[in-house]
Amino acid sequence: MGDDNPEYDVNFRKHPEAYEIGRGEEGAFKVQPYKDELLELWTIKTLDSAKEAAERIYEQFEQYKRNDEFPGMDMARKYLQMGWTRSLRYAKYPGGRKYDDGTEREPQEWYDEEKYDISQVYREYLDRVRNDETYQRRREQWDTER
Repeated sequence: MGDDNPEYDVNFRKHPEAYEIGRGEEGAFKVQPYKDELLELWTIKTLDSAKEAAERIYEQFEQYKRNDEFPGMDMARKYLQMGWTRSLRYAKYPGGRKYDDGTEREPQEWYDEEKYDISQVYREYLDRVRNDETYQRRREQWDTER
């Protein structure tokens, strides 16, 4: 994987026991092979492309669920969450920059309406994943087994 951190030199499909949920979107760009499968689907460029992306990521979540791949399910959740949080940041801050010279900028409500709409698309799919009974059960199992 070329990462300096050996914990990410793992194929998490082959070794799911090595997967740790982490906080928020942690690991979204490192956990293989899920990163390669999901990152290519993800975008917040336009509302139409984001709708398609969120739907495809959710479809991938459903596939991981059918295959009983909790790490994949959780990674799909992370990509949906990342779509929500990143697009919200662009909706509130010109250029998506929350900080200017180390100082937090004042958010503008809503600086970019399309990015706000994109955030709501991702939020809808994120809520579906978070409320999915199988995901909730598997996450609880994952937490207690660690």
